[in-house]
Amino acid sequence: MKIPYSLRVLRRPAPEDTVTDSFGKFISEVKPQHLSSVVLHRSKRMVLDSIGVGVIGSTTDVFELALQHCQHMYAPDDISSVYGRRGTRLSPTLAAFVNGVATHSMDFDDTWHPATHPSGAVLPAVLALSDMMSANSKPSGLDFLLAFNIGIEIQGRLMRFSNEAHNIPKRFHPPSVVGTMGSAAACARLLSLDPSQCSHALAIATSLSGAPMANAATQSKPLHIGNASRLGLEAALLASRGLEASSLVLDAVTGVAGFNAFYEDYVPQPLELSNDDGHMFLLEEQDMAFKRFPAHLGMHWVADAAASVHKILVGFGPGTVCPAQVQDILLRVPKSKYINRPFPDSEHEARHSFQFNACSALLDGEVTVQSFTPAALRRPDLLALLSRVRMEHPQDNPANFNSMYGEVQVTLVGGDILKGHCDTFYGHWRNPLTNESLRKKFRNNAGAVLPSEKVERLIDVVEELDRLGDCRALLSQLQ
Repeated sequence: MKIPYSLRVLRRPAPEDTVTDSFGKFISEVKPQHLSSVVLHRSKRMVLDSIGVGVIGSTTDVFELALQHCQHMYAPDDISSVYGRRGTRLSPTLAAFVNGVATHSMDFDDTWHPATHPSGAVLPAVLALSDMMSANSKPSGLDFLLAFNIGIEIQGRLMRFSNEAHNIPKRFHPPSVVGTMGSAAACARLLSLDPSQCSHALAIATSLSGAPMANAATQSKPLHIGNASRLGLEAALLASRGLEASSLVLDAVTGVAGFNAFYEDYVPQPLELSNDDGHMFLLEEQDMAFKRFPAHLGMHWVADAAASVHKILVGFGPGTVCPAQVQDILLRVPKSKYINRPFPDSEHEARHSFQFNACSALLDGEVTVQSFTPAALRRPDLLALLSRVRMEHPQDNPANFNSMYGEVQVTLVGGDILKGHCDTFYGHWRNPLTNESLRKKFRNNAGAVLPSEKVERLIDVVEELDRLGDCRALLSQLQ
């Protein structure tokens, strides 16, 4: 009998046919041997850098606010360690939250391409969950790194399904979207969830994702990373208890938005895991950017371009830059509204201001942690330079961290014109920090809070992590 069209039942896709289930299977079944030596090396650099920026981030006002909120609003649950606070412990989810806030509190954390901050959303959750596990079930160092890399991989794969995601964001802050998914994936793996539970963890995390770019350059922006870490962990824990969610959340289903609610041009593909050892993690082909100073990544191009002009300027006078020398400052940068801040009023706005970072480097020859102190922001010489800045947005300078450039043109009172240009700053994935430079950054950051012997021990433990029988050696150094 011919069935009327209105009563026809569409075939439900078999699990292996869906993008969502392919991701769940990957998270559950990928093996440590899929981690190449390159991926292990790069991911250990990410772990070390993320701990360092988290530890120095524990000195910030926004971290202190977040920590006090957690201590005063929730019942004590002394399980997981807090960056930079000896003897302070919180529940695993709250520790993931405050440590994520610390990691992004100064905008000092790593940046990937497509644009996101991958480590800060994943590492605090993996550390907190490892603290939660009993002494005889702690993950090995290699399993810890595998979970961490799964969290990074899931973020990269999801962002590569969208051309929009390749550019400096306008709508959602990427770590609040893909970071939550990465945290959920990493924690699902550490909890040894089966493929179906891993898929549900991702679907639950999708319902807990998303924060608007309007809160960039405010104290609320670090909450995006904290929430991504915390809520991804919660999603995995809920999935471990049997909570279910959409089995098609990563698939492009017409008329029903899933993950594609965050990216309008989202075109997903299954994440295949071959039967042999042939899987290549994205981190192998796309290295990470590590920042030399605590500001939005785009600031590093204009800072380096301005620093090159500074070197010329100091040769004209008494070894310092005098604003009276300068008639006009022209910045040629990508068009991006939230990092166009002519006169920033706070450290957070300054970290997201092309103008501020260019003028700081022009005045001092570099941008440092101290460049964002209240006294530095109010310097008369800096304010004088800021008043002379204008910007252009050339067509050949897209808002994309893989292809943008920064150019600073200074016109002197006498009419001379000096130019500085930067295509690839030191620390970019095309010109990565050496191990020596990365460790120097870590020593400076962690050493602001921790004794030197603990700083050196952390460097050694992270370097040895893939060879440790369990990760307690790392956890103990963070207590």
